[in-house]
Amino acid sequence: MLTKEELEKFSADALELYLDHISIDCVVFGFHEGQMKVLMLKSKNEEGWQLPGGFVQKREPIDTAANRILATRTGIDKVFLKQFHVFGDPDRNRQHNEQYNDMVPKERNFFSHRFISIGYYALVDFSDAIPTPDEFSELCAWRDVNDLPVFLLDHELIFNTALDTLRLQLSYQPIGYNLMPKEFTMPELQKLYETILGKKLDRRNFQRRILGFGILNKLPQTRKGGAHKAPYLYSFDLENYQAALKEGLKSGW
Repeated sequence: MLTKEELEKFSADALELYLDHISIDCVVFGFHEGQMKVLMLKSKNEEGWQLPGGFVQKREPIDTAANRILATRTGIDKVFLKQFHVFGDPDRNRQHNEQYNDMVPKERNFFSHRFISIGYYALVDFSDAIPTPDEFSELCAWRDVNDLPVFLLDHELIFNTALDTLRLQLSYQPIGYNLMPKEFTMPELQKLYETILGKKLDRRNFQRRILGFGILNKLPQTRKGGAHKAPYLYSFDLENYQAALKEGLKSGW
C-alpha cells in the first residue's frame, strides 16, 4: 500500500503511460532443492503478500508488457511465459480501491478504475532469478508452494488457477527445461513432476514414460557421491523438447 504522496506521484505518471483498465499478474514458478517455489511480494504497510504484476503501456503488446514486468522482478530477459486466464470480478480490487479513494480524489487516482487482470505463469531457473521488489512492496522473495503466506486481493485464486493450469500442461506438454539445471538425474526430474502434480509417481513407470517422449539425452557421466550407486545424468534435447511443446505429448500422467 502506498502513502498519499507515493500514490499521487505514481498516479500522475500512470495516467499518462498506462491503459487504465487492464493489469497483468504473474505467477512465477521456480524449483530449488526438491521444492517448488513461487515468487511473491510483501506489500508495504500491509500484512498480506501479492504476486508480481504491473500495467500495460498504451502502445504496448500484452505479451511484451508481461515480459517487461517479469524482467523487472526477476532480472531475467527471456523466460517461459504463458497466458492462462483472465480475472475480471468487479470487486477484485475493492480493498485497495477503497483505501486509495480515501487518500486521493478519483480523477487523480489511477487505482479508482476497475482493473481486469490477465494472468500469466512463468517457469524460471531459480538460481538465475534476482528477486526485486516494486514500488508497492518492501520485499520480493521465493515462497514454498506448500507454505504460502496470506494473499491480498484475489491473488490466491490467481495462484491456484495457475497451478491447476501447470498440472494440466503436464498432460500434453513437457515441463522441466526452464526449471531444472542443465544436467540432472532421473530422481531429480521425477521429484519436479511429483511436486507439481502433488502426488507420488512410480519410479519405473516415470522413467519409461519420460524416456519414451524422446526429450532427454542420457549423458555418459554419473552424479558422484552418496552411498548408493551413482545415478546417470541427463539433459534435455532442446530440439525435441521444443517440438513437443508445439506438437504435444502422446499421453499424460
